[in-house]
Amino acid sequence: MLLVIDVGNTNIVVGVIDEKKILTHWRFSTDRSKTADEFGMLLCGAFANSKMEMKDIDAIIISSVVPPVTVPVCHMCERYFGIVPIMVGPGTKSGIAIHYDNPREVGADRIVNAAAAMDKYSHLGRPMIVIDFGTATTFDALLPNGDYLGGSIAPGIGISSEALFTRAAKLPRIELLKPRRVICRNTVRSMQSGIMYGYVGLMEGIVSRMKKELGGDAYVVATGGFANSMAAESKAINVVEPFLTLDGLRILYEKNIPQCV
Repeated sequence: MLLVIDVGNTNIVVGVIDEKKILTHWRFSTDRSKTADEFGMLLCGAFANSKMEMKDIDAIIISSVVPPVTVPVCHMCERYFGIVPIMVGPGTKSGIAIHYDNPREVGADRIVNAAAAMDKYSHLGRPMIVIDFGTATTFDALLPNGDYLGGSIAPGIGISSEALFTRAAKLPRIELLKPRRVICRNTVRSMQSGIMYGYVGLMEGIVSRMKKELGGDAYVVATGGFANSMAAESKAINVVEPFLTLDGLRILYEKNIPQCV
């Protein structure tokens, strides 16, 4: 079985995959102060609770955008699984041609998502836009042949909400729910309206402009915590893939097996 680990700025998502099927997955807060042993204890508990055996893991692949967490997570893999993990980064075979001024600047998560989108939807023969609603919201443009053209990065919905609370003295911290109306009659719902509907407008605006630059009817793939909420409010998203990153890690593992054995 394959263990896939995606280290993001807010959460670490871990999945167990067997024969291309995600058997289970867990989500942990990204804590930069945690040690390898603390991460190991978390996974020991998660495996025990799922009635799975850590000894059944044959390989591990990791993507990380948080360097301070990468080292303890790698040490955890070696200590608790006895496996040196594959790290997604420069030199990783992805099937994606990165047309970025400096390809090393592209986050590992964006490469992983692009590889998964190509694997799932390149047969459509259309350009693709991959949106990841994470700590930051990333928009990535792909051509059907696997060329990665770059994209846009915007503050995530959670960051936007937190900024209102921390920077405006009289505004409260709110739960990110969609109100029934855009015109609201109290402060909490007005903030929810501005953030949720405002973000729909941001997303639709960037997608529209990217489609024009791509010169065709791009297929839009969304993932991340707010993907379903955004898709429910907009026809700009063609499909939601909640496990796009985990699938992408599995795909990259399969592409890199020969050079890692």
